[in-house]
Amino acid sequence: MTRYRSHRALLQIGMFAPVFAFCAVALAVLAYPGFNHARQYLSELGGVHALHPAIFNTGVIVSGIGAALGGLGFGLAMLALGGGRLPALVTSLCFVLAGIGMVIASLFPWPDPRHLAINLGLGIQLAPLAMLWGFRSTQGLGGLRRFLALVFIAMAVLTVLTKHLVFKGLVNDFNVGWWERAFAFVLVGWTGVAAYVLERRILALGHQSGGQA
Repeated sequence: MTRYRSHRALLQIGMFAPVFAFCAVALAVLAYPGFNHARQYLSELGGVHALHPAIFNTGVIVSGIGAALGGLGFGLAMLALGGGRLPALVTSLCFVLAGIGMVIASLFPWPDPRHLAINLGLGIQLAPLAMLWGFRSTQGLGGLRRFLALVFIAMAVLTVLTKHLVFKGLVNDFNVGWWERAFAFVLVGWTGVAAYVLERRILALGHQSGGQA
């Protein structure tokens, strides 16, 4: 009997989505001559001044759908590994809302006010806390817990800095683009790493239980 096949498939989508997002951004930059990484936001790659906005917007739509499906995989994996129903639900909800926000933002490119739905993606910052909660006593995931804690701290620091809550002159019009890219790398990148770790753990769980994962 095949076990956990859907869990692994969804987690694999979660692994692929960040890679696809980074590739879409890279292609969109190549298609936007003169794009200023220091002073321009990533959303402008899909905005009114971009020559080929569909590259960026399509990439974000696909990545948003991938994030939502990957979030369901996180939730299922947490249930399978004893992470608890409520932490699993919160984790999945963070990803699904983020995915919805990404899709809406791509359908209404910047500077359309509806593009601000992209801020739903910031909810992914809470997912590491929910996973730490769920996996607080799960054996064999100490490394993942440490990684999640570091990721949450990094995102919290970047949020405080980019919202000008401290060191108000540090992030300015001349470097805001680089700060946004650093934030995006952490915000999106950690999900692929976590998905990989859990996918491997689910595969091992399937073997241990005598089935095919």
